[in-house]
Amino acid sequence: MNNNEKPFIACLANGPYYLIEDSSPQEVSHLVNETGQAYATVRGVALCRCGLSHNKPFCDGSHGKSGFSDEKADDRVKNRRDQYVGEKITVLFNGGACAHAAYCVNGLPAVFKTDTDPWIDPDAASVDELIAQIEKCPSGALSYSINGEERKIQPTDPKVTVLKDGPYAVTGGIDLVEQEWCDGVTNERYVLCRCGASKNKPFCDGAHAVVGFKDGA
Repeated sequence: MNNNEKPFIACLANGPYYLIEDSSPQEVSHLVNETGQAYATVRGVALCRCGLSHNKPFCDGSHGKSGFSDEKADDRVKNRRDQYVGEKITVLFNGGACAHAAYCVNGLPAVFKTDTDPWIDPDAASVDELIAQIEKCPSGALSYSINGEERKIQPTDPKVTVLKDGPYAVTGGIDLVEQEWCDGVTNERYVLCRCGASKNKPFCDGAHAVVGFKDGA
C-alpha cells in the first residue's frame, strides 16, 4: 500500500463492513480467465455487523439468513450538538453520536451527571482534567473549545479495535465511505455497531449492552 494511503471502510447494503487494507489491485492466486490471465482485486476483509456470525469478528453470511437491515430507526437520538459553557472551557456534546461507553460519567462524575439538568458542569473539574477525560471518548461525541476555538484530534496510526462484547473502535483517519457523519465527529475517532441492534447504524449507540451482545454467542 502507498505510504500516504490509508485503509477505509465500506458498509455493504444490509451486510458486513468491508475493511479495505489496500486499494491497489493485486493478483488472486489460482484464479485466471480462459486465456490464463490472472484476476486482480483489492485486499480487504469482511467484518460482521449483524451480531450473528459464528466466526466473529469476521462475517460468515449470517446477515443473509437473519434478514439483517442496516436502516436507521426513526426513534434514534437525533444529530444535535449542545454546548455547555464554563468559565474557561466549553464542552460540546452530540447525543446522536454517543455510544454510551460511560467513560465520562465514570471518570469525572462531578462533571458528567446523568441525573441532573444540565448534565454537564464544565466548572466542576480543572481544565486539564476535563480535557484528559474528553480525549478518552471513543465515539467523538464529546469535544471542547477554549476561547471559541474547538480542539482538533491529533492524528494517529489507523486502527480498528474489536472491543470485547462491544463495538469496533476506529481511530487514525480511516474513512467510512458514503455515510453521513454526526456533527463534530470525524474519521479520526468513531465507533461502529457490531451487535446489529443500534438504532443509529452504522454507528454504535450502546445497544450491545441492552441486548446482551456476547462475542462467543
